[in-house]
Amino acid sequence: MDSVRGYPLLVVIDPVARSTDGESVRIAKDVLCAGAGAKICLPEGPEEFARVLARRGHRRPVVIGDDRTLLRVVGLLHKERELGAVPLSMVPVGAPAAVTLSRALGVPTDTVAAARAVLDGGERPMDLLTDDSDGIVLGGLRIPCGSEATRLGHGAYVPGTAPPPAPAGPAAAPEEPDGPADGPDGPRPWWKPAARTARTALSLLAAPATGLGARRARVPGQRLRIEADGVLLADLDRPVRGVSVVPGGRAGADGPWPGAADTRALAEVVVHWPGGGRPVRTRARAVTVSGADFHYRADALVGGPVRTRTWTVQPAAWRLQLPRG
Repeated sequence: MDSVRGYPLLVVIDPVARSTDGESVRIAKDVLCAGAGAKICLPEGPEEFARVLARRGHRRPVVIGDDRTLLRVVGLLHKERELGAVPLSMVPVGAPAAVTLSRALGVPTDTVAAARAVLDGGERPMDLLTDDSDGIVLGGLRIPCGSEATRLGHGAYVPGTAPPPAPAGPAAAPEEPDGPADGPDGPRPWWKPAARTARTALSLLAAPATGLGARRARVPGQRLRIEADGVLLADLDRPVRGVSVVPGGRAGADGPWPGAADTRALAEVVVHWPGGGRPVRTRARAVTVSGADFHYRADALVGGPVRTRTWTVQPAAWRLQLPRG
């Protein structure tokens, strides 16, 4: 579809966005309502959020919020097996660390530009990773997940068939429930703990490698067996410092990106060694990691502990409305 102007939209506004930056939310609503017939929804909890999305009818969903909001919508549609049939649009609203994933996917972080992209942009097919627990990864995953994220042991959960991951260890704080919880100042809304932990995990994921040098130096090497399309990249006899897997080969709204044809449906896999050895780089459709209990970070999610997990690239599994050009 070249433009959604004149088409009905379902605009779902996350409570975090409304409370942290009401002015940006108002601007986004004004731009969207001026260009299309928009139904505005203000869900107050996860159940209402899922109910609103399920009752969208023929309206195209547009979410206003941070990366946690995008992950929630993608996870719900994936659970319904409707992700590939429903083009998504997003207007990022939140702190820079909370919209890292959206920015990496190509969504403008300027409110007006993002709202205009919703109306006049083009659908871009996007690859993603699925794992053997029905979880999904949009931007990339990393092992280990970072010392602070490991300590916290929780993040923004992307719904799948499996329950949210357990805390990383005995010292980890328990997962905050989605329902209201009592804090020192009284009841807390369902979205505040999730927003805080999601932003923490995203800030770690987005930090440049040089900024994590000291932190990584304190993380001991892990003994992991890593296979990419059946080819052994690392075995248990040699510790690894870290592993990253990023889906690639996305096509542009105006056609395939230059050079993307030979990388479509493949993920870039990088294995780092302790002591600064030359990393192993390859591209593969499926990556299996196994070993002693390990944690991993997928977008804003910290998962594990698991002993084995396989991630598989799903080409053009979802569509995102992005600016043209």
